[in-house]
Amino acid sequence: MQAQPGAAAQQAGPAQQPPKAGTITIKFVGTANVNEQIVRANMSLREGGEFDGNMLDRDLRSLYRTGLFELIEFKQEAADTAGTVFNFVIEVTPKYRVYAVKFEGNQREKASRLEKEVKTKPNLALDERQVKEDTEKLRDFYQKAGYNQVTISYAINLDRVGGFGTVIFKIREGAKVKIADIKFVGNAHVKAAKLKGEMETKKWWMFSWLTGSGRYKDDTFEDDLDKLRDYYREQGYLDVDIAEDKVVFSYPTPAKLLITVQIIEGRQYRVGEIDFKGNKLYATSLLKRVARVKTGTVFTPSKLDKDSERVEDFYGKDGYLDTRVRIQRKPNVETGNIDLDYTVNESDRFNVESINIEGNTKTKSTVILRELVLGPGDVFSTVLMKLSKLRLENTRFFEDVEVTPQETNIPGRRNMRIAVREGRTGNLTFGAGFSSLERATLFAEVSQSNFDLFNRRSFFQGDGQKFRLRMQIGSLSSEIVLSFEEPWLFQKQLALGFSIFRESSEYNSTFYTQIQTGAEIYVRKNLYELINGRLSYTYEVVGIQDVSPTASPIIKALAGNNALSKVGFQLERDTRDKIINTTRGNRMELNTSFAGGPLGGSKINNFYSLEFRGSQFFPVFETQTQVLSLIARGGFIQQFGAANDVAYYNKFYLGGPTDLRGYEFRNVSPRDSTGEVVGGKSYGFFSAEYTLDIVSPIRFAFFYDAGFVNRKSFDFNPSEFHDNFGFGLGLFVAGSPLRLDFGIPIRGSKEAKKGNQFNFSFGTRY
Repeated sequence: MQAQPGAAAQQAGPAQQPPKAGTITIKFVGTANVNEQIVRANMSLREGGEFDGNMLDRDLRSLYRTGLFELIEFKQEAADTAGTVFNFVIEVTPKYRVYAVKFEGNQREKASRLEKEVKTKPNLALDERQVKEDTEKLRDFYQKAGYNQVTISYAINLDRVGGFGTVIFKIREGAKVKIADIKFVGNAHVKAAKLKGEMETKKWWMFSWLTGSGRYKDDTFEDDLDKLRDYYREQGYLDVDIAEDKVVFSYPTPAKLLITVQIIEGRQYRVGEIDFKGNKLYATSLLKRVARVKTGTVFTPSKLDKDSERVEDFYGKDGYLDTRVRIQRKPNVETGNIDLDYTVNESDRFNVESINIEGNTKTKSTVILRELVLGPGDVFSTVLMKLSKLRLENTRFFEDVEVTPQETNIPGRRNMRIAVREGRTGNLTFGAGFSSLERATLFAEVSQSNFDLFNRRSFFQGDGQKFRLRMQIGSLSSEIVLSFEEPWLFQKQLALGFSIFRESSEYNSTFYTQIQTGAEIYVRKNLYELINGRLSYTYEVVGIQDVSPTASPIIKALAGNNALSKVGFQLERDTRDKIINTTRGNRMELNTSFAGGPLGGSKINNFYSLEFRGSQFFPVFETQTQVLSLIARGGFIQQFGAANDVAYYNKFYLGGPTDLRGYEFRNVSPRDSTGEVVGGKSYGFFSAEYTLDIVSPIRFAFFYDAGFVNRKSFDFNPSEFHDNFGFGLGLFVAGSPLRLDFGIPIRGSKEAKKGNQFNFSFGTRY
């Protein structure tokens, strides 16, 4: 662009009027394959209109943003002697336009499919950079489909007269290849199986069609080599060399690829002498115990970073928030180890000045404050700050929680800033389902985990109460449940709740229908650290109806309604990292109950019971994708007083999707003289399950279940145990976990074994 427009007018003085545009001429350099009106439509400059330098700059940028022009130039000349009117000539050099996009050599992939992968389209501006990007996208597409030998180039045939160009992608597909194996050379100290586990590139296997593995992809393999290098460094082999140009690709057959990775491990380094400098508040001997890295252990870079954070947290727990730890590594020539110097820059001690809460548009501030374990005046402990953050996250009221120290003007004081982003806490769901146990069902449910009974203006949200109303009707069962909980009664950490229910089921037995109508009220309190206690009272009427004439005498004897009045107490401890798809931690539960006697109810419901339920989850190889879970359960129930026996609907049974998956529901149990299952008074159960991700969120499971149910109380003799093994899949449907399991019985009674069982159910096991 030439000199600033209207310069003469600007020099004439501030009182002079802005210059105006005279004639505007559009001049095309090269082929005019763009309509002149498109040029004018993207400009604010108009004949007879006022203009300035900023307007012309904006017009120039606007024309370039269309992507239609290679070069644009504004030329102007004075149209009068006063220099108040200027004529413009705008020279534009249009880009070539795409006339057609063609594919050559694509024998196995249709052109219509390849067109979806490229952004170069007919009648758009011809951009060679985009054509190059499209070439790489086509190459990625072919590689994902298994054509790892594919080569793709392009050619552009230009029509200089018409201003159009034809883009031709030239493809050499090669054979469709599966990875036969990945081998390693030089891995003297690390097993090949471990190295393969670190890689995303995998050999082809029977589920590769589902997981998308077993094919070679350049980008993925390059990342895998970086993962291998990182893994070796984490094992102390800091000098490891895995050169990309030394990887060998061979083809035993045209359709199989063998990858050989050459590794030069180098020596393994260990930690030498450890020393601390700058620490005045705590002795070096104490800080050495805080640090996990010890002299003689394998030098692991990631553990050093964690150690630095661990020492800072150790200072932070006592309020020394700004303490920073830097680790200096010093190779020791004499020993061949790496010495470590921890340099500690200690800070002043801080106390909490005030709590600043941001982002809570629905949730009351008191709901947030009562979850905190730090308050104004307390020593600002970073450990308690992180615990406060965890407690807020566990409420599930927020999508994101940030808890950070905030500067103040008061020496030795910091505010604690809590920034939350509200999440959705209410759900209205309805639909249909099907399970191997309950068959077809229709359901509707409204729930709110952040309920406020007395806040109509906020749509009953914000006080942290729990509300749930569920209605379900099905071919074998139906239920209606109304429940409510106040988790902080009188602003103390004491929960009070109740539920009212009516449940009808036919799947317990083919000989009768069981209807339970009643209510429960309970209180729950944290007793010690992670241990919670729950005390409840339940009153319900159990109705045994529609009894078949061929039913067992034991079943017929309880036909009609029987009242149950029961007190229960539960101790529970839960350290699981996630409720769904748990990867680590455990859950322990001890349940006791006492029914009848002074509490009233039918004499058949005079009993006491004790049951333990526990689960432990281990990440395999310290990954989140492979998990080993162990489940153990056991318990007994015993009648007393006027009761001759425990009612069969209160006894224990095994079999079905939540325990012995190789047996039909409740089919593992003592039987009466007619062969009908009548439940037992003692039981034990164990399950081991190994799960791994196939492709998120689908998980594959291999399991083993074993258990027994004995007729008498306090009888834990496992001689009559039943067991099974099997495999299954876990996935999500409409946000809920769905399990598909195939169980194969191993040992068990002839009456209980009825062949392999296929179970599918919603929910989780613990």
